[in-house]
Amino acid sequence: MKRTGLLDLNEAVQHPGKKLVFEVRSELGQEEDIDLLEPVTGQLQAVSTGNLLLVKAQLRTKTVVECARCTAPLEVDVKFSMDEQFAVEGVPSAYASDSYAYVVTDEPEPLFDHNALILDAFLRQGLLLSLPMQSLCSGDWEVPCPGGEGGAAAKVEDGHPAFRVLGELRHDGETGS
Repeated sequence: MKRTGLLDLNEAVQHPGKKLVFEVRSELGQEEDIDLLEPVTGQLQAVSTGNLLLVKAQLRTKTVVECARCTAPLEVDVKFSMDEQFAVEGVPSAYASDSYAYVVTDEPEPLFDHNALILDAFLRQGLLLSLPMQSLCSGDWEVPCPGGEGGAAAKVEDGHPAFRVLGELRHDGETGS
């Protein structure tokens, strides 16, 4: 059974050693805090060991982030990989006709609906962890942001108002050079 937004991994969970491979593509439509320019695309693989479900993915997208200095929007290509393990409890149906195995997670946000991976929730976690912490327009803290005559860039160069007095004191004491 195919349901929108879910990847059915039950076959891997019930048959340890069987590898499932999926081509994934998601717009992350429900996300308000991530500005995607391109959908998240890539490949996802799942295999069960009997006690663990191993999920690996190689993914990419293009997103908009803010410059950490001047808050200008920046387009960033993000390539990321995910390598996750989820506990499996129960006896796989391949070993017992009257039982089945199921994925157990302790995540605060649900990642599984029975043995189906909630794709957008999984991709969102990986993308958020892979976004750059402090992107810069110029690419370097030593180089000012392009077009930084006004706004936040000028405020960074002026420094904190409490330190202006210290700067003036230093300039007053530099008479010998």
